[in-house]
Amino acid sequence: MKHIHKYDANGKQLCCTLEEKINKKTDKQTGCCSTHNDHEHSDDDGHDHSGTDQTTFQMFLPAIISFTLLLIAIGFDNYFPQTWFTGWVRIAWYIVAYIPVGFPVLKEAFESIRKGEIFSEFLLMCIATIGAFSIAQFPEGVAVMLFYAIGEIFQTLAVQRAKSNIKLLLDQRPDEATVLNDGNAIIKKASEIIIGEIIQLKSGEKLALDGKLLTDNATFNTAALTGESKPDTKLKGETVLAGMINLNTIAQVEVTTAYTDSKLSKILEMVQEATAKKAPTELFIRKFAKIYTPIVVFLAIAICVLPILFVDNYVFRDWLYRALVFLVISCPCALVISIPLGYFGGIGAASKNGILFKGSSFLDIMASIQVVVMDKTGTLTKGVFKVQKVVAVDVSEADLVKYTSALETKSTHPVGTAIIEYAKGTEKNATVTDVEEIAGHGLKGKVDGKEILAGNIKLMKKFNINYDVEIDNTPFTIIVIAINQKYAGYFLIADEIKEDAKQAIESLHKISVKTVMLSGDKQAVVNAVAKELNIDLAHGDLLPEHKVGKVEELKLQNLKIAFVGDGVNDAPVVALADAGIAMGGLGSDATIETADIVIQNDQPYKIYTAINIGKQTKKIVWQNIGLAFTVKAIVLVLGAGGLATMWEAVFADVGVALLAILNAVRIQKMKF
Repeated sequence: MKHIHKYDANGKQLCCTLEEKINKKTDKQTGCCSTHNDHEHSDDDGHDHSGTDQTTFQMFLPAIISFTLLLIAIGFDNYFPQTWFTGWVRIAWYIVAYIPVGFPVLKEAFESIRKGEIFSEFLLMCIATIGAFSIAQFPEGVAVMLFYAIGEIFQTLAVQRAKSNIKLLLDQRPDEATVLNDGNAIIKKASEIIIGEIIQLKSGEKLALDGKLLTDNATFNTAALTGESKPDTKLKGETVLAGMINLNTIAQVEVTTAYTDSKLSKILEMVQEATAKKAPTELFIRKFAKIYTPIVVFLAIAICVLPILFVDNYVFRDWLYRALVFLVISCPCALVISIPLGYFGGIGAASKNGILFKGSSFLDIMASIQVVVMDKTGTLTKGVFKVQKVVAVDVSEADLVKYTSALETKSTHPVGTAIIEYAKGTEKNATVTDVEEIAGHGLKGKVDGKEILAGNIKLMKKFNINYDVEIDNTPFTIIVIAINQKYAGYFLIADEIKEDAKQAIESLHKISVKTVMLSGDKQAVVNAVAKELNIDLAHGDLLPEHKVGKVEELKLQNLKIAFVGDGVNDAPVVALADAGIAMGGLGSDATIETADIVIQNDQPYKIYTAINIGKQTKKIVWQNIGLAFTVKAIVLVLGAGGLATMWEAVFADVGVALLAILNAVRIQKMKF
């Protein structure tokens, strides 16, 4: 069957390359096609699904054999001369040393040519090493292929580790779960469990599917989903997600989502797809390598042949050697492997910190962000009303809380709920009668025989009750209380600012990122929050279309903008920004669909972490590009001038590739 080359949407070739070969190997080790989702493949594309795992020793064994035979041969040549180690015996020895590492590359080159891809990394190595044999440079010929093979193994191990980190980080779903059937506990495959069945979860077990907690309460480790190991206590009726680990008592969970539709499955799928969405830097290097390789081959031919027109004492053997050195140096392995590896590492490091990037391109974008625009509620604040302050006048605070909370039990308003939560049950023994809700004002009623008024300032004015006029200037929600027609104090209620919000803003300022807050809340409230957090600009009283206008104003200044919100209500703004970031993405499927980056918990500090990971990834990628081009350019010039041997060429190719890989792996070790 005739081979047809495969390309992605960006025109990048997906077959007949060293990168494809390494990805096939690593996909078999980490789980077929686990993160290499660039293309669909058929049974005839050479992709082996057998899943034959090789140990590290097995991978290195051909190189060990070749290296041992090469060392012995060099010893016989230079240090322990043997009368029999000459002529065809010597040549045969070097050929045997060459075969373990050279045959697989020769085979790959042949397959690539058969499929129509002539100028590959494999062909460059084959020409260089066979050429070295043709001019009797046997040790160099074996050494070049040996070190190339060792470099390929290290590249494979590094990519395999990066992919495994991503896969193990997120693929936390157990294969089986204990299901209760008529009171009997049976073990069942997680993929076969249907919605409505009840899972029994022992202490230390991972939940296999999303569901609703039936037990009164249970504490879970949510690290697999949020990157945070802090225990999270759930109450009866609350949602629990696949991947959470039960930490204490036996818990029962009613399944509400199919296995393939769980939040964890969606996150895993998203990260897998992210590795296929390439950054512009990555795409440029690939396109560059495709043009660069044939140019290098023709330049090598020119180095070998053209000097005959300009050099008096032209020696074909010398100029062929220079051309072969040039070929070895020019192999683009350091770039085509280490750069994707850098982005793999960045995506893995982000995932480990509870941040999901939908593609390596967003790592580049986050590295260049100049302005972070944030929604207030749910991003910087918790989105939950809490009593922040209680002031009692001519009555004890305990009585004020008791009377007010008792009256508020007859209301469904969120403000009333906040007061009841604050009271912690002190209102339960109170007798409440004659409750009247006064629209737009508040509540009137009797608690233990006392007349209680609880509402806004308009309620006090309606009943001609004098109150402390200073509270007129408070931007937050105030519930004023009167007992028996006399002012008794007030409750200050506000949306609570998240614990790490201030640290997040300070960290963004340290890296010269401007902060802007947009909110639908009244301007006075927005100003108070902005002042407390030291936010640069704050705009309140905004409808969604007004938020779009504010972001457009910033875009006109040619600024790189990230917008942080819930990813659903703010979809137009998310689409307009260079990077759309969703906070607390586990709460909504739509969030995962809308945003470019999902922060899996509600911590604003992760915004800074995402930018920092983007900056570190981009820094490492450009370090590798600079290293590869600088060393190769120097040695290419030396090689063309006859000043560099095959040994320098090996360093310029394999040595630089290994240094670049070690540099790329660093990001997986960094603490963010």
